[in-house]
Amino acid sequence: MDRSIGGSHSGRRGRETAHELARYEALFAARTRGMKSSAMREMMALTERPDVISLAGGLPDTSTFAPELYAKLMSQVAVESTARALQYGPTEGMAVAVDCIVEVMAAEGTSIDPANVIVTTGGQQVIDLVCKALIDPGDVIVAEAPTYPGAVPTFGAYQADVVQIEIDSDGMPIDELEAVLDRLTAEGRRPKFIYTIPNFQNPGGVTMSLPRRRRLVEVARERELLVLEDNPYGLLRYEGEALPTLYSLDAQDGGAPARGGGGDGASSDLVIYLGTFSKILSPGLRLGWAVAPNAVLEKLNLGKQGADLCSSPMTQLFVSAYFAERGTESHPPRPAWIEYVERLRNLYRRRRDVMLESLAEHFGGRASWTRPEGGLFIWATLDGVDTTDLMGRSKGVAFVPGRSAYMDGRSGASSMRLNFAGVPEEDIREGIRRISAIAGPDTGLMGALTGSSAQATSAGAGAAERAPAGGDAGAGTATEAGSGQGGETPSGTGGDSGAGGETPRAGTGSRAGQGSRGGAERDPGLADVVELPRREVLDPAHPSPSRRRQDR
Repeated sequence: MDRSIGGSHSGRRGRETAHELARYEALFAARTRGMKSSAMREMMALTERPDVISLAGGLPDTSTFAPELYAKLMSQVAVESTARALQYGPTEGMAVAVDCIVEVMAAEGTSIDPANVIVTTGGQQVIDLVCKALIDPGDVIVAEAPTYPGAVPTFGAYQADVVQIEIDSDGMPIDELEAVLDRLTAEGRRPKFIYTIPNFQNPGGVTMSLPRRRRLVEVARERELLVLEDNPYGLLRYEGEALPTLYSLDAQDGGAPARGGGGDGASSDLVIYLGTFSKILSPGLRLGWAVAPNAVLEKLNLGKQGADLCSSPMTQLFVSAYFAERGTESHPPRPAWIEYVERLRNLYRRRRDVMLESLAEHFGGRASWTRPEGGLFIWATLDGVDTTDLMGRSKGVAFVPGRSAYMDGRSGASSMRLNFAGVPEEDIREGIRRISAIAGPDTGLMGALTGSSAQATSAGAGAAERAPAGGDAGAGTATEAGSGQGGETPSGTGGDSGAGGETPRAGTGSRAGQGSRGGAERDPGLADVVELPRREVLDPAHPSPSRRRQDR
């Protein structure tokens, strides 16, 4: 088959047209119609270019891990455990890795029973396995709005009906959650689970307050609903007091007794906890975990057997070797991993502050943004700008457009997720300057000229900062979370969400695959592919840049 494109033999085919895809339509499973590509896929083609500053993916700074220590640990695994490292392992994970997970969760103030743990290939796999175990086509998931962009294609792939509830500065409003649950009950529909990221929410950057955490656990218990607690960033707190996990609150509130696996006290019987080593050690390890009620855990185990049999024993042994290391920065010495996380916190705190300062310098008076107490992300909203269009016109900086955090593919059009953890301070400053230059001095006018009609909204408006600046913010001010994408447009903000239709109100269902990019028509029988606008000219030396999915 001739794979050449325009006479250049790149070894890769160009993107199939709708006509070409139609040839295979009879072969595709029905669930592929609801599949969406990862928001990262097109973007990563840009971030591989050396001239592009990436404020996009959920990247920690892995350059902070000492190469000498990496070499030492890998050598130790090779010398002591070559056969084990190269062999299959148990599906639920190796005991030495589970011991490390118990230690991490204890550092978060959460005691668990090791028998309730399953080791996974990254935190992303937990979301997939939970959906595989619980979701039939049309089943309801309740999630925050915005939500983790990596969960959006997973929910879509399982054909879930996702109801999103707009967050504010204290996370998901539980009174709105209860109203949504009442409505669903009246319709005869019961959510399979509630998905939440309570700490330094991805992408919103806000943290669920303690009263809301307690009430969420109470609501779950009253209505016997499962909660998927996604907590990749809990140990990356830069200010304020640590808050208890939903898992620990449910265990204290009458969860199931421990099963004798060595844990202290009760286990949660309503919360499925998702954790990962990606943000506190390295995403390249591809190690995450779930802590779940026994009945759910058994189904997750069966689902994992059909996916990858087991997570890498090599990386599990590497983590175990690392957790046995003692640090050098205190006496008596503490675990090396704890000292490493403290160094990350100090580094990321400085980078967060630099990004906040840069946003105030370049976007004062024409944007709003959250001020996270921890984690990796700031959620920024530009007045009158469609950030998907803005990303398409970007020539030297990458970020995640806000639409990718909504199931309908339309809401969040004027927002973007910015990662401050993965790049040096000078790149943060330059990246924000480049975004400002692309947006232009009058973002409202630019939105009108480019045909972008976007509501200016901000997740966590109570925590959002609008830097002091003289002059007008453009066409109205940023609306509070819960009224922007999820409510009516205030007069003067300029209309719809840039999707050719009315923005859904918070709490309304959005069936996977229902929304299409920018309101464009598409063949309803084909998979819904969400793609970012392409640059007109790519590097001639790389006509078909590879597309790599950035996992969590």
